[in-house]
Amino acid sequence: MPDFNKVLETGDYQNGVVNTVVEIPEGSILKIEWDRKRAAFMLDRVEPGIYKKPCSYGFIPQTLDEDGDELDTLIVCDEPLPTGIWLEAKIIGIMNFEDDGEADHKVVVVPADDRNSGDRINSLADLGERWQQQVAEHFTHYKDLKKPGSTKVLGWGEAAEAKTVIGQCIERYKKQ
Repeated sequence: MPDFNKVLETGDYQNGVVNTVVEIPEGSILKIEWDRKRAAFMLDRVEPGIYKKPCSYGFIPQTLDEDGDELDTLIVCDEPLPTGIWLEAKIIGIMNFEDDGEADHKVVVVPADDRNSGDRINSLADLGERWQQQVAEHFTHYKDLKKPGSTKVLGWGEAAEAKTVIGQCIERYKKQ
């Protein structure tokens, strides 16, 4: 397995495109995480069925968020994406999130070349308020059975805010 943080660049985030590696397919109850020390995916835990991922979930290589992990992505696509693939993705926004008191941002992206949905998704508004509510509900409660109240959605931001956070996470990665 290649070490994505060594062989895959972040992407052209300033122009709205990042590379993202898929950890968890949409609909999965498996909490799969990238272990950068071993350069491999690991099964962290199996979640209860009520906490299936509302969209595919991944990370942007060569970034480091405030929680010490790679910067997360929420990947909106008509099909679940399998663990281990990477894609070029268009940045459409960000979910500001807190996990155990630490910032744990989630950049919202769509495949850069999606010939099914075309260019109809360019911002969070294009996903609709209901999508944001469902995702916020998931991330607010997915740890409730183990540690109630440990997660909090702090709000949503547009692509410009996401780009700022990505830039900060790239700088943090370079300093490690």
